[in-house]
Amino acid sequence: MRLAGTTATFTIGELARRTGLPVKTIRFYSDEGLLPPTERTDAGYRLYDARAMARLELVRTLRELGLGLADVSAVLSRSSTVGELANRHVEALDEQIRRLRLRRAVLRAVAKRDSEPEEVKLMNRLASMSDEERKRLVDEFWDEMVAGLEVDEEFYRRMRAGKPDLPDDPTPEQLEAWIEFAEMVQDPDFRALIRRMSETQSQQIKDGTFQQPADAWQQNWPGWIARAQEAVEAGQSPTSEAGQTLAAEIAAATARPDQDPASPEFRTEMADRFAMSGDPRAERYWQLLATINGWPPVPTAQPAVQFMIAALRG
Repeated sequence: MRLAGTTATFTIGELARRTGLPVKTIRFYSDEGLLPPTERTDAGYRLYDARAMARLELVRTLRELGLGLADVSAVLSRSSTVGELANRHVEALDEQIRRLRLRRAVLRAVAKRDSEPEEVKLMNRLASMSDEERKRLVDEFWDEMVAGLEVDEEFYRRMRAGKPDLPDDPTPEQLEAWIEFAEMVQDPDFRALIRRMSETQSQQIKDGTFQQPADAWQQNWPGWIARAQEAVEAGQSPTSEAGQTLAAEIAAATARPDQDPASPEFRTEMADRFAMSGDPRAERYWQLLATINGWPPVPTAQPAVQFMIAALRG
């Protein structure tokens, strides 16, 4: 320590011992203009006073918080306040934390699935998508499914309403569900299935034979599923009295006035519609969304759906 008049000054070595910072680091900050020397000795050695030591502590704190040299310089020159830079840095850290959490979830999913290298790359790419990119993927999917078709807008509005909303810290199950969901909406076979459903609806609208599923199906569907499931669990066949009674009720509830609900042709048509709308992949779509978004689980209705289809075919 030197005394210049009544002011104590310190060499870089003394400053290093008092602050615990390496001499090399202090010299670097000084060379970069973040810590100008208070004065120099006759031999040209840099000296620093107590104010410089306080400035060095501030530089160290800002650097430990992750601020770059330019931001530290802006604080020291007062062209930016600490608060302004802190807010910007918090935003950057939030994004970094989000990505680290996703990376951790990917690694957990990789460990659970024992994934191959190509699958790991795909999982990481899908997991790194932003919320906006995930929602855009779904919007683009439904845009293609109805492009050029005359469809029931209310029905497809409900279909579009379900968007994947992956949390910042997803569980491995949520991440796996998102990856499977993203793969599904890009799968050519699944896209062909949903496109056929849309084309069927569009043709029915043109023919004047379209029935809004919500009119009959939505009101009665839970009850039909429950009864069909009871029959399955009881070991009854679709051609049993219970199966044929259910088939008759389904046909009566869905037939238009000009249709005969008892005719084999109409029941076959209904069975075909049930088979298309009740495809396991369509059900899986909503099961995956429920897992991603933390909704109540969507139990499978496939045994009951297959029972109703077989009962309608009689």
